[in-house]
Amino acid sequence: MFLTSHLGVISPAAKRVFHQNKRLILPLLILACLVLPDLRTITITALSDAFFQVSVFVAATLFIYYYAIDHLPQLELRYLNAKSPVLEVSFAAFLGMLPGCGGAIIVVTQFTKGQASFGAIVAVLTATMGDAAFLLLATRPTEGLTIMAIGFVVGSVTGLIVNTLHKTGYLCPTVQKHTPQVTLLPTKIITLSKPIWYIAIIPGLLIAFLLAFNIDLSQFGQYTTFTVTHFGALMALFVVFMWALSSKGESYKEVTSEDDICSPPSKLTKVLQDTHFVTAWVVASFILFELLVTVFGLDLKTWFLNYAYMAPLIAVLIGFLPGCGPQIIVTTLYIQGVIPFSALAANAISNDGDALFPAIAMTPKAAIIATLYTAIPALLVGYGLYYFVN
Repeated sequence: MFLTSHLGVISPAAKRVFHQNKRLILPLLILACLVLPDLRTITITALSDAFFQVSVFVAATLFIYYYAIDHLPQLELRYLNAKSPVLEVSFAAFLGMLPGCGGAIIVVTQFTKGQASFGAIVAVLTATMGDAAFLLLATRPTEGLTIMAIGFVVGSVTGLIVNTLHKTGYLCPTVQKHTPQVTLLPTKIITLSKPIWYIAIIPGLLIAFLLAFNIDLSQFGQYTTFTVTHFGALMALFVVFMWALSSKGESYKEVTSEDDICSPPSKLTKVLQDTHFVTAWVVASFILFELLVTVFGLDLKTWFLNYAYMAPLIAVLIGFLPGCGPQIIVTTLYIQGVIPFSALAANAISNDGDALFPAIAMTPKAAIIATLYTAIPALLVGYGLYYFVN
């Protein structure tokens, strides 16, 4: 009612825009919050926090990661030794453990070609945390590495158990009917964002480190805090618009998944694509959290404290949703101290990231069964950590 009374009925033109590109809903809602006096301050703060606490660190982490991959050819799937079941499943879990969804998609693709076992699929989907791993590594590196290690161990063990239970070639398609095509998107939006990032990344990182070490920015000038806050908010809003305009945004997949490869492909383009994607979902989570607390008076921390035993189960159920967007929200809630580590671990094991989309498209039965299999270790680890650690 609060928003409805101020915004009125959505116009037919706006409805057409939402129908054509659902990604635009987020930046338009942010602009609406900025227009409303009662929501302007918390929206600006949430945008600024998202940029300085997440975006710049994610961009730096992605840059280091993608450039390191070029010098580590052993990360490619051709090094997978299919003759050793243990090595195959362990390597699949290792590929899934890597931040992002690339490793998991590689294993899914090989499975559809009959070059990987069903246990490898379960291992990689269990181990992967998707793009949420970048967010966690950038903000909580210790917890990020811990989750990666848990994913690798649990994924390896689960994959080996599954291969023991099922015969060789279980659910593996004999003929590849549909060859996945790589969609090459225009680079105009990314090209537009590059010079802005060139200017903003260095001062953004410096400010982010000062804020991370709790340095009082007001000592550098009377208007320093005001300027920094609005600079961060403006950058976050810019990034969200770049994300919204980088895709048609017509389907659930296009909204919740990272963008396809641009043409011509480049590491810097990939860094910016993934940074925009992670930032958009973090901004949505930050603003939603602030609205629930400030406007509606819902204290999520207290709710999860009173019903903490439900957190791992809810996290596992969210993990069933394809795509990395919902999983980034779970990670953001953990970073904000809303949910416990047990729920984060349960979601990391349960979620399959973007790899679930090609799996559903090419081998739907295997995708569904593999996802259900990942829920078992997710619940065991989640509630094991809940009772013995949290």
